[in-house]
Amino acid sequence: MAVVTRLTWSQQKSLEKMLGNVSLRLLYKSSVHESDICRMNEKCTRQGPTVTIIYVGNFVLGVFMLGDHPEEHNNLKRPNPSFYFSFQKNDITAMITAVLETETKINSGQMVCYSSGQEVFSVHPGESSFSVDDSLKKTLGIYFCSGSKYSECEVFHVDGIGDDKNYISKITGATKHRNSLLVELGTYKPCVDFVSEIRILLLGPVGSGKSSFINSVKSVFQGRLTRQARVGSDVTSITEQYRIYPIKDRRHGKYLPFRLCDSMGLHEKEGVGLCMEDIPYILKGCMPDRYQLNPSRPITPSHPNFMASPSLKDRIHCVAYVLDINSINDLSSKMVTKFQQIQKEVLSYDTACVLLLTKATNCGEFLQGNFSNMDKPMTFQSQIMDASKMLNIPIYNTFVVENYTSEWELDPVKDTQILFVLRQMLRVAEDFFEDLP
Repeated sequence: MAVVTRLTWSQQKSLEKMLGNVSLRLLYKSSVHESDICRMNEKCTRQGPTVTIIYVGNFVLGVFMLGDHPEEHNNLKRPNPSFYFSFQKNDITAMITAVLETETKINSGQMVCYSSGQEVFSVHPGESSFSVDDSLKKTLGIYFCSGSKYSECEVFHVDGIGDDKNYISKITGATKHRNSLLVELGTYKPCVDFVSEIRILLLGPVGSGKSSFINSVKSVFQGRLTRQARVGSDVTSITEQYRIYPIKDRRHGKYLPFRLCDSMGLHEKEGVGLCMEDIPYILKGCMPDRYQLNPSRPITPSHPNFMASPSLKDRIHCVAYVLDINSINDLSSKMVTKFQQIQKEVLSYDTACVLLLTKATNCGEFLQGNFSNMDKPMTFQSQIMDASKMLNIPIYNTFVVENYTSEWELDPVKDTQILFVLRQMLRVAEDFFEDLP
């Protein structure tokens, strides 16, 4: 009979993503292979990098070690960066992490981890108990007494790690940056008191990724993948209504002070896609949420829900042009002309604008460990310059992003990229307010 982990399928996939898209293979399970250090060593020694996980009440604690599992009677293993983590069983997205240079040894029936000569973490299989240093407990947000009992201990082999000595710092860098951005955006407030929320309008061709970006933002703040905005790749637009999407931070149960506005996709043909005459009304804030768009007939002031006297808070504060980074050079002259007409209209209202280049596949491979250039990975420089020149939008307001499309689980690198782009949009919108008379 196969031995299976206590982790749910979703938790295991999330953990594999968190550790850099690795694969986990269960080597040892205390309830099956006996709670004994000798049996643990028998199963885990010389297996390469491992993750040791213990289950304590509603918490899961673990340590990811790059080196081999320690052998009994051997001296301390040379220091290796080790990745400690904790999360509650029902919320792996709220994982808390710490990285320490760790030496590991089997001592008196225990696996003991030392940092700077001090014991920081130990597991005693024979007694089903564990200990965590006070400083590490505080960092990981756990409050168990030393010698507390665990209900299960599991050790996994980690497959898919190269020889990169900076591997731990790279995978933890993504989580660190994501958490920092979540805190920053979760406490964000517009710079002016008379506007309670920032409104960002996404405009782009059919299938460019407007709705997918909205879903991606909502997913990161929900802590799970959500697809509220309809997406597709039809020749005609999937989005048929003008939508104003609120963004809710699930961790704190509150709506954040910014909204993403979605509309019908643009098309080069007249009478197809978003009606050009609707755009001024959208920019001014006259169009209500859930208005049924008509490609050949714009909204009029006679519509029962038309906002005749919108205030500044109802206006669009930033326009994000959305383009598929792989199709920039395939845009027809008619589509380019349409974009330029829209840009002229946007500028006439002194509305801030950015350029969002989507569908940048494998972007995480270029970003991981190098978050200082998150907005413009070198691989995409030619497309960035072409798109920036075409729409006359500065390169510093041009961003590359890889949306969630067919994934089942969140990825900390992709989360970080999405949050970074959102933060930059809000900063550009702040400039809109500073230019007000």
